[in-house]
Amino acid sequence: MRSKSLRALYALTVLLIFASLGLADTIRLKDGGIIKGHIISFTNGSFVVEIGDGSHRRQLTFSSAEIQSITFDSQASPASQTSRNASYTPPSYPPPEIKPEVKPSTPPVIVQSAPKRTPSKPVESNKPVTLNVSVAADNRTNGWTNSGWVVKKGQHIRITGDGKISLGKGQSCSPSGLPSLEDNQKLLKSVPTGALIAVVGDDNNDFIYIGASRDFTAERDGPLFLGVNEGNLNDNSGVFDVKIEVLPE
Repeated sequence: MRSKSLRALYALTVLLIFASLGLADTIRLKDGGIIKGHIISFTNGSFVVEIGDGSHRRQLTFSSAEIQSITFDSQASPASQTSRNASYTPPSYPPPEIKPEVKPSTPPVIVQSAPKRTPSKPVESNKPVTLNVSVAADNRTNGWTNSGWVVKKGQHIRITGDGKISLGKGQSCSPSGLPSLEDNQKLLKSVPTGALIAVVGDDNNDFIYIGASRDFTAERDGPLFLGVNEGNLNDNSGVFDVKIEVLPE
């Protein structure tokens, strides 16, 4: 009976999601982040969300475990003068069966607890959160690679790049870029062509020069994207191997 209920709940969840594709959706994450966009697919327990318009259009992927709730918003036709709001909350497993407490017929035996042991090594609680991302040099994702991390304002972030990419016409570079290569269409005019860059949010043009390595403090909330500082990405190939560390406060 319990497995049938789970299957029914899962089917209803998927039906609500795909019935609302193409609408303006609000995704609330368990870490407090809020994403607005269009849910375009749900596969293997993960949602793919499209955000932004035109050149700022990007795709984010979230597992159902990261999501607190999803709200699908749409305006109804003028004739009905009504609105619909559908919301999705990731399903949780039913609580374990609670058995009634059986009181003993005889007085309970008092057992003295053993003294607590002191751990031989302190627990490390200040480790940074680390992500490894392959940043494509070509235009397959509109020039930006989603890191998978939603940045919070005030977070201290360290990004380190490695590897080489091809910029076409026999030119290649490391994450530091090529200072001698002219490009009037690149996003950051004052930094080398082909260098590793970043941006926080899909509606933001405050691009950040990363190069081989960069530490910075986030000035806003939003998903972290990584890219290459070049105007024409169509003849590029290869990837940068990037390590992202979100340092503890």
